[in-house]
Amino acid sequence: MSAHPEPTVLKTGSLLVSVPELLDPNFRRTVIYLVAHGEDGTVGVVLNRMSETAVQNVLPAWAGLTARPQAMYVGGPVQPSSAMCLGVCRPGVDPREVPGTVPVTGSVVLVSLDTDPEEMRGYLSGIRLFAGRAGWTADQLRSEVDDGAWRVVPGRDGDVLAGAKTDLWFEVLRRQPWPDRLAAYHPGDLERN
Repeated sequence: MSAHPEPTVLKTGSLLVSVPELLDPNFRRTVIYLVAHGEDGTVGVVLNRMSETAVQNVLPAWAGLTARPQAMYVGGPVQPSSAMCLGVCRPGVDPREVPGTVPVTGSVVLVSLDTDPEEMRGYLSGIRLFAGRAGWTADQLRSEVDDGAWRVVPGRDGDVLAGAKTDLWFEVLRRQPWPDRLAAYHPGDLERN
């Protein structure tokens, strides 16, 4: 038995769940889906920050495929004027065979917004559009995880399309084994407790 715990595995499709003590307003009580992770760095999108902008007002052709609520989500502080789109394939659809997409993990795909949305209807059960993204250099995220700013947990395909009425931060932590599960019930601001 090792005296040191195994290092947390960072990989595409994992979720970064901010610890309650992380006070950075960009990432407080966020759940980030890792879209890409490798030697060059990591890219992810915040799954639980809905904006007040309707997809219909920005990319109307994609509104019909957008999971409810049909709003843009704030993917992160990097390149906030650019859009990134994630989709979830319908059951039985091979993500490697969906035109205009790049498989991420499981049934989640990165969707090219240059693709005709009508061509995607038979393949995808829904999409989520993100303005901006979160990004880290190769060693930066590992350092933040090692310092305890993030819990790294397995993601589920359905997390990508979670609705606004779902407290995703709470739900993701609550489904973790002990002791991470306990963090779901953290009051956030201990001084107000």
